[in-house]
Amino acid sequence: MSDDLHQYDVVIAGGHVIDPASGLSDQRDIAINDGVVAAVESNIAAGSARRTIDSRGQIVTPGLVDLHTHIYWGATYWGVEANPIAARSGVTTWIDVGSAGGYSFPGFREYIARRSSVRVYCFLHLSSIGLVAPTWELSNPDYWDVDLAARTVEQNRDIIRGIKIRMDSRTTRGVGIEPMKRARELADRVDLPLMTHIGDGPPALDDLLPYLRPGDILTHCFTGRTMGICGPDGHVLPEIRSLQEQGLILDIGHGTGAFSFGVAEKMLADGILPDAISTDIHQTAVQGPAFDMPTTMTKFLMLGMPLEEIVKRTTVNPARAARLEGAGTLAVGSRADVALFRIEDGSYAYYDVLMNERRTDRRIVSTLTLVSGHELPRIEERPVHFFAELPEAQRPILNVEGSGHLAPEAKAVNQDEFRRDVHEVQGGL
Repeated sequence: MSDDLHQYDVVIAGGHVIDPASGLSDQRDIAINDGVVAAVESNIAAGSARRTIDSRGQIVTPGLVDLHTHIYWGATYWGVEANPIAARSGVTTWIDVGSAGGYSFPGFREYIARRSSVRVYCFLHLSSIGLVAPTWELSNPDYWDVDLAARTVEQNRDIIRGIKIRMDSRTTRGVGIEPMKRARELADRVDLPLMTHIGDGPPALDDLLPYLRPGDILTHCFTGRTMGICGPDGHVLPEIRSLQEQGLILDIGHGTGAFSFGVAEKMLADGILPDAISTDIHQTAVQGPAFDMPTTMTKFLMLGMPLEEIVKRTTVNPARAARLEGAGTLAVGSRADVALFRIEDGSYAYYDVLMNERRTDRRIVSTLTLVSGHELPRIEERPVHFFAELPEAQRPILNVEGSGHLAPEAKAVNQDEFRRDVHEVQGGL
């Protein structure tokens, strides 16, 4: 709280503020009081705050909202810890999608959401066991407990913002389309959006499309796997274009096995932009090639998407998709979650999940993350779990910090062997 000598607690001065929710992309100062944005003005008087953060030459955005994460550390195969990654990436709102099911949600609420320094929400998995293991969670119909999930939602609507289901050959193990029907029933019953993961079929993508509604989320939309949304002619399927126009949200969900430069280039050429850019960060994705949100954002900057559009898809769009009031904006009166970035010039190599390389002369680097006006300290991250191994073709990425760089010997990969490898290890993410 400001004292008698200072009007504000914090002023972030001189940065280029990009706040798509407010239609703002210009130089502004931002004042913070009592954890909320108190003013956004061209020139706030020097000395008016107890702390002034010099952001000249930097990009200032709302705290990023990652629509697809896995942060149930220690209780699931996938979970990473949000706090240390948030401090170095600018992500202040984390939406864990599907890690928790009805039986494991109480632990998520107590040990993850309640104790986190960042804002944590989730999409509840239809499967009552969630993502304790890498996959297989839908292979037993006894886990498709709609009643349990619905009761869990009704008792925890402050945290649960949607329903999650993973539909691919390994998660379903031959049970067909029935889990999708149950997930649709559940989402309608609790009136929440349904996020559907796609990867390698069966089932086929065509089998899932009739169950998608406006406001639902199709994640891994830039996948190069067999359930991909581009047809044999290389163009986006007309059905997908129509669904997006009706309100279906296309989400990236980069992960370890779900982002293809080739598909991204085709979709952007067709005028189909993702509605949300998310990391699908987890125990293997944090090792690369996704690494974190600034790395994922840089890939879209490299693909030609304007920075303002990238920020829109990492702030206000995902906040609206998860029905989160007050997130993803720097409007006066909103909570003071803020991210600062530099655009660095140089020569950088970035890779998709198949180790296809693209080069760029710019990258986005996080410099500071604030939650409710307080700087998140940079703390050491835990080592990844011993069982969270990357596909063999990606393993040279290990121990490389989030620059997207690989060892030279990793550049030439047998794509067919890699596809088999990543399918066997991950089964889609």
